Amino acid sequence: MKQSQTLIPTLREIPADAEVRSHQLLLKAGFIRQNASGVYSYMPLGKRVLQKVETIVREEMDQAGAVELLMPALQQAELWQESGRWYTYGPELMRVKDRHERDFALGATHEEVITSLVRDEVKSYKRLPLTLYQIQTKFRDEKRPRFGLLRGREFVMKDAYSFHSSHGSLDEVYQKLFTAYNNVFTRCGLNFRAVIADSGAMGGKDTHEFMVLSDVGEDTIAYSDSSNYAANIEMAPVNPTYSKSEEALKEIEKVETQNQKTIAEVSEFLNVDAEKCIKTLVFQVDDKNVLVLVRGDHEVNDTKLKNLFEASSVELASPEKTKEIVGCSVGSLGPIGVKNIEVVADFAVEAIVNGVCGANEEHFHYINVNPERDFTINKYEDLRFIQEGDSSPDGEGSIVFAKGIEVGHVFKLGTRYSEAMNALYLDENGKSQPMIMGCYGIGVSRTVAAVAEQYNDENGFTWPANIAPYHLHIIAVNMKDQVQAELSEMLYKDLTKNRFEVLLDDRGERPGVKFADSDLIGLPIRITVGKKASDGIVELKIRKTGEMFEVHQNELLEKITSIIQTL
Repeated sequence: MKQSQTLIPTLREIPADAEVRSHQLLLKAGFIRQNASGVYSYMPLGKRVLQKVETIVREEMDQAGAVELLMPALQQAELWQESGRWYTYGPELMRVKDRHERDFALGATHEEVITSLVRDEVKSYKRLPLTLYQIQTKFRDEKRPRFGLLRGREFVMKDAYSFHSSHGSLDEVYQKLFTAYNNVFTRCGLNFRAVIADSGAMGGKDTHEFMVLSDVGEDTIAYSDSSNYAANIEMAPVNPTYSKSEEALKEIEKVETQNQKTIAEVSEFLNVDAEKCIKTLVFQVDDKNVLVLVRGDHEVNDTKLKNLFEASSVELASPEKTKEIVGCSVGSLGPIGVKNIEVVADFAVEAIVNGVCGANEEHFHYINVNPERDFTINKYEDLRFIQEGDSSPDGEGSIVFAKGIEVGHVFKLGTRYSEAMNALYLDENGKSQPMIMGCYGIGVSRTVAAVAEQYNDENGFTWPANIAPYHLHIIAVNMKDQVQAELSEMLYKDLTKNRFEVLLDDRGERPGVKFADSDLIGLPIRITVGKKASDGIVELKIRKTGEMFEVHQNELLEKITSIIQTL
């Protein structure tokens, strides 16, 4: 492609509202343009990168045995009402009415549509398993669109759905697609982790997220420094290996702690470590109240609490609600003497000897508190967030934290949607059974942004070769110089004929502008045709490393071929 014939509207300044590096550079280098908050046009360069990611996704999905189809973005409300999500999905679902006042939704996801399709077309176990996928625009009315393509209201997504007659079959396909996802993100050149995750509103269990490591990520990943273990921070279990002090138990004593309410204030006032304090909180778990105890230097993990009680919702009680339930304020709350409420504690609490807790009386705490002797706990469980430096749950190494951008998610949905929507098949015995389902998503446009976050420097992008918009950027330093213009044109045709994707800068701009734009766009190899063109010599620059070579035109093809294979 000749640069004079395409649209690459580079900017000299970074737009003021672009907060993160990928957003800044995608705008500045002319890859995208914003149409509305969270809604973008893909300019020619951006569209080429998007298509290359889509191609990688298609190749890996096809290799895993999935079949592509395309479903409507405009979905009937009745399907969402069947699954129950029309009433529970929330304001992110964009709802519209047609001229007859019938309700529709713009597709945020396609579980309902695919389930209705398969239930109408597949009736026998002989047609299962079946895995279908699409690459399509999705719509979600994000409360706060931000970071460009990382969180938009309109985005490109690959969503796949598998249907099975047994959990064993689901496990097999899940593993195939798990492997496919690893291949996709590896081929995109990303530094990522597959992490154990919570299925949230999607339902189901046994789910993994694929997280690209990045400081701008909105999720925290806990991963081992010595193995492949990784989990979302709320899902990482803690090894309950707490040593209990051998010190003699002391008599419990009530002490005044005037205006000392937080763990930090109480521990400093009493000159004790926070790990000897017992943090006591009231949670509302569905329709019951639960008193939760953790060590003072730990935080309650509400996802673990929710999973323990198999609850639909878990919420920390407000100070007013806490006082109503247990009769004292949050700053003085403790487990001693409380009645008519279930008490659960993290495993670390069991190891506390001569600890500190609230006395359920304003401005007072107990010291020399010992679990079981001074109060009863109904159940010990892993209820806290894992911390950096904790032993890895797999027993290998220690936990390190990193921020991550979610680019993919795989779920085992089970029969959540098939039962609600009556998607049944006849088994070997002619008995009707609900189909067992899996769901697998990749944020295609978000993957583009994630690569942009990891592949850039102070001058612009440093795209990996397999998803760069073009492989080569030919710069004719002076298009008015006939020798340079003719050599540039000849190299352009020859390299294109040899299946390289080439962008030729044939504009009449100053050399400085051309070089700055070239660094900004970030194609893997730049070929500069300049003063030595009359001798058939050009300059090669590897964008990522900055390495430069002078190469004769007769050796150019061989040299470029060997370089590209290493990028």
